[in-house]
Amino acid sequence: MTLTRDRPLALTMGDPAGIGLDICLDAWINRHAWQVPPFLFLGDPSVLSDRARLLGHDVPIRETGCDQAFAVFKDALPVLPIPCAAGVMAGQPNPANAKAITGAIETAVRLTMEGETSALVTNPIAKSVLYEAGFQFPGHTEFLADIGERATGTQLLPVMMLAGPKLRAVPVTIHIPLKDVPEQLTPDLIYRTCSITVADLKARFGLPSPRVAVAGLNPHAGEGGALGLEDDAIIRPIIERLKSEGIDISGPLPADTMFHDRARASYDVAICMYHDQALIPAKALGFDDSVNVTLGLPFIRTSPDHGTAFSLAGKGIARADSLLAALRMARQLADNAERDAD
Repeated sequence: MTLTRDRPLALTMGDPAGIGLDICLDAWINRHAWQVPPFLFLGDPSVLSDRARLLGHDVPIRETGCDQAFAVFKDALPVLPIPCAAGVMAGQPNPANAKAITGAIETAVRLTMEGETSALVTNPIAKSVLYEAGFQFPGHTEFLADIGERATGTQLLPVMMLAGPKLRAVPVTIHIPLKDVPEQLTPDLIYRTCSITVADLKARFGLPSPRVAVAGLNPHAGEGGALGLEDDAIIRPIIERLKSEGIDISGPLPADTMFHDRARASYDVAICMYHDQALIPAKALGFDDSVNVTLGLPFIRTSPDHGTAFSLAGKGIARADSLLAALRMARQLADNAERDAD
């Protein structure tokens, strides 16, 4: 297998009507100044060319495969063609292009699992648009897990992490209504989420003994049962079990005191009980440079932590900071994993 440093990252187009194309072009244009790791764009080259013209960019686009993408990247933006079924207007999503959107993701996963690309970076998708075309997954993360399961025959638990310069945060439950969280918050789910997080921090993030802080579900972590029983009945026993297995873990902790500067210095990752408990502090502390990382998969996947931003597409005002952070992190995780495997 070619070394990671000689294999490109796979970058999916996301929804072509969103800002994924804008920030991809911006990243390539500034590849030298920003030290952007070489990537192979999976999407429609004609749509990408149209967006470049709309933005006033003169970007050479070259259709190529994985084997030439790394070398091509210095002179042209390498594209593996995934044609869109319908025309694309910036800011106007079209369910007719759902097959191309999901096809780019599936192809990128296959190439990464086969070692042709070193890691997967996904541009944002709009789930509501895909639902109109029959998409049956709650989100990007669950779709990626399904692809991995079909490829390996192994049941997977995808774990979402938002990772930024100031905070790594993991929600145990993800895309479900808040009212359903207590029922879904099982001991097995908490245990597996913590275990997968620790394993990936060791294998891919280069942390030999990660320090884990676990948030409580209820205000004040239940206040000894006065504000809810879940913290003592469900969360605490799992923390004690993980401690007995040698994991450096603490909690359940009151979430309202977990995220100030002094508290964050005491841990490497915060395990939170529901989506907003994790993502609000993560985005508040690193909105432009946090990265969505999916743990627990048989391949490395990162993504910008923002959405499609249709209202910004094609206007030249979308910021590429989070994509740049996602590309850099994907490359670093791939390098760490390769070193760990040697």
